[in-house]
Amino acid sequence: MTDAPVFVWPVRVYYEDTDAGGIVYYANYLKFMERARTEWLRHYGIDLRELAAQGQLMFVVRSAQLDFLQPAHLGDALEVSVEVIRRRPASVTLRQHVALAEKVLCAGEIRL
Repeated sequence: MTDAPVFVWPVRVYYEDTDAGGIVYYANYLKFMERARTEWLRHYGIDLRELAAQGQLMFVVRSAQLDFLQPAHLGDALEVSVEVIRRRPASVTLRQHVALAEKVLCAGEIRL
């Protein structure tokens, strides 16, 4: 998977994602990234529900480091990317960005 292209998933910012000022609440970037990872796996034919039911494999976040660079606002059409940067026998490290019009708003490194 490390040779795979960067996967991009679109998401729009709704009221539920924002604080009273109409800015995305910081923890919601993690939700956007989680959803993008799920869609990335689905894109490659991996069904998390099926894996869990079979007791074969579970993807668990071991660590997450995020840099919040710019705010996203109510109504913004964002793109969340997923890119494999390291793969080991028992873990995978992903680079994820939340961007608006190719401008990175939040950059993260997630280890599963």
